[in-house]
Formats: sequence, structure tokens, C-alpha cells
Amino acid sequence: MTSPTPAEPAPRHVTRTATPDEPHVVVVPDSFKGSLGATDVAAALRAGVLAASPDARVTCLAMADGGEGTLDALVTTWLTPVQHVETVDAVGRPRTARFAVSPDGRTGVVELAEASGLPAVGDVPPQPLHAGTHGTGEVAAAVLDAGVEEVLVCLGGSASTDGGAGLLTGLGARLLDADGAPVPDGGEGLAQVASLDLSGLHPRARQVRWRLAVDVTNPLVGELGSAAVFAPQKGAGPGEVEFLDAALTRWADLLERRSGVRVHELPGAGAAGGVPAALVALLGAELEPGASLVAEAVGLPAALADAALVITGEGSFDSQSVRGKVADGVARLAEASPARPPVVVVAGQVLLPAAQARAAGIAAAFSIAPGPIGLDELMSRTATRLTEVAASVTTLALAR
Repeated sequence: MTSPTPAEPAPRHVTRTATPDEPHVVVVPDSFKGSLGATDVAAALRAGVLAASPDARVTCLAMADGGEGTLDALVTTWLTPVQHVETVDAVGRPRTARFAVSPDGRTGVVELAEASGLPAVGDVPPQPLHAGTHGTGEVAAAVLDAGVEEVLVCLGGSASTDGGAGLLTGLGARLLDADGAPVPDGGEGLAQVASLDLSGLHPRARQVRWRLAVDVTNPLVGELGSAAVFAPQKGAGPGEVEFLDAALTRWADLLERRSGVRVHELPGAGAAGGVPAALVALLGAELEPGASLVAEAVGLPAALADAALVITGEGSFDSQSVRGKVADGVARLAEASPARPPVVVVAGQVLLPAAQARAAGIAAAFSIAPGPIGLDELMSRTATRLTEVAASVTTLALAR
């Protein structure tokens, strides 16, 4: 059963061409995790811009890097309702997950963390060998039932290391051991799988375009693979990491025999516990940088065409921020736009040296911390401080 829920509209204003006395400022932040969502961050920054420049035309676009929060960012911009489907979490317990369909009905959005995310199973001991993505597959099946032409799968925050096997079973596939019996969920099952039965796969699974939003370039297996790098974050010890890497290798070998597609070393295949491996090999899925994909979906390139200033933001601005995250994607698009506006980052903490920020196309980065302050206190003042810092940034950047 699915049911719609109204989306919260983001403050937007993109109706006029800017004039010299009416500069166009684009506000395009990520969420401040644990504090404010991207829509609320955008609203706080917008208030600061208008406090410093009341005549400014402000375009607010909620952003995400393709992981958690992407669904909210898209429905806020699209002004479409989220829908709900009953499914299971990463350890098999009943869970209600959300998905969305674009206004034109062409694109369905599945956020992996909705059904198979780590936070949803934080109340039980980690199960690194058993956690799976079956629930996400059931969400994807609901999206296919909605008649979309493409499915955007937002990866990130996964609780499992199952190589996307669970997602396939949620779509109707069967993973069988040497005796023809179904294998257990999670990485444990990958160590036993001998064959793959796709006869029950959702009839539309191979008729649509699959686009996977990723924010890492890790391969599926090896020293930089999904198990080695990410499984410890999901509770895996050294022995379990070794087991999972061997299980993913076995799974990748089976996928290659079945499809002729090798995913072992594919950059990005290690994202979200290796989910891309199954979807690339069997459904022809395309891997895309998450921030760039979201920017396209919310219309950021067009918004930047006449911008005088761009303000983006995230909780922590560090070395990862300029490697495929939101700030990096925004800076690249700003550099390619006709106006080439300066990009300023406003963050909870700024850990990247100024020289590295400039090399990545970031004009400046400012922390919202007013001085020595505890994290809890800073988080309680996030909105106020965002507004204050945005006002200072606007005064400086638009001073004539």
C-alpha cells in the first residue's frame, strides 16, 4: 500500500533576470546532519542574504550528494508528494519507507537509507554478515509499479554489505545454493550462492533506465573495496571483513559469468555495501556522481547562469568536500556557467586549508562557530549563526 504525503516547499525565486541593483544570489546547501535539513539551511542563509541586500533576488535549492537526504531535497524542489510502502529494514523487521515520483511521472526516486539504512537498525547489535537490502528492492518494485521510465537510486548510509543481492531478491530474483535452496540474506548468503534465478524478476526491471547516485569511487573488492573500507563502520571485525571481501568476490564472479560484465574493480561499485555491482551487471545501471545528478535534477545549472554569488554549505567542510560532495559539484558548475560567480561555503566547521579550497574553485569558507563553543550549543544556534554569517558574506561579496 502506498500513500502520498505533501512535501514542504522550499523558498524559491527564479522568475526575473537580475539587474545591477538586484543581484542574483543562489543559495544551494547540503543538510547539516544532526541539526538542520537542507531546506531549513537554505531558508536561514536566504534570510542573511536579504538582511544584507534587501534588493537581492535569491534562488534557494536544497542539495544533497546522492546519499541520505537526497529524497527530501528532490521532493522539496519538485513540490511532489512522497509516497509510502510497507517493507522491511536491513535486519528484516517491518518498516515503512518513502519514495517519490517526479512531476512528469518519468523518474522514480529510491533512497537506500529509507529501508536499508544504518540508523534504522541502531537499536540492535550490528549484524554485518546478515544485514541486507531486500527492503530497498521492495521499494524499487513499488516505484516500477508506478510506471516510471527511470529509477534513481540514492546510495549512502547502508547497514549492509550484500553486493546488492538483497535488492535483487526484493525485485523478485532468487539466490540459490548448490542444492537449489535460497541462501540467507546479507554477506553470509553471498558466501553460499551458486546460482541466480531471475525468472521472477519484476517485469519492468529491465525496461527502465537505472541511475545510481554515488559519492565514492571505491571498487567492489580488495584493499579499497566495500568490505575493507566500509564494513567496519557497520560493525564488522577483521575476520568478518576478510569473510565479506571473499563473499563479494564470489558474488562478482557469479555476476560476471551470468552477464559478462566484470564489476570487481569498477570505480564506485563499492558504494553502499556493493549495491551497484548487481544493478550494473544485471540491469545495466549507470553510476553517476551524486551531487552532479542531484544538481541536474533540481535545475542548478540554469540557476547559475546570471548569479552574482553562490552560497553553499554543509556540516563539515574538509578534504572529502572537494571530492564529489555538494561543495565540489556546485563549484564545478559555477566555473562552467556563463556568469562564473564566486562560490562561498558556510559550514559548521572548516577543516580544509584555504589554498586547497581555492584550488577546488571555492572562493572562501567560513565556520558558523562564533568562537570557543560546545557542539551541542552550536547545533542549537545553527539557524541563527547561518543567517548571521550569510549576511556578512553577502555584504563582503556584493559590496560596490
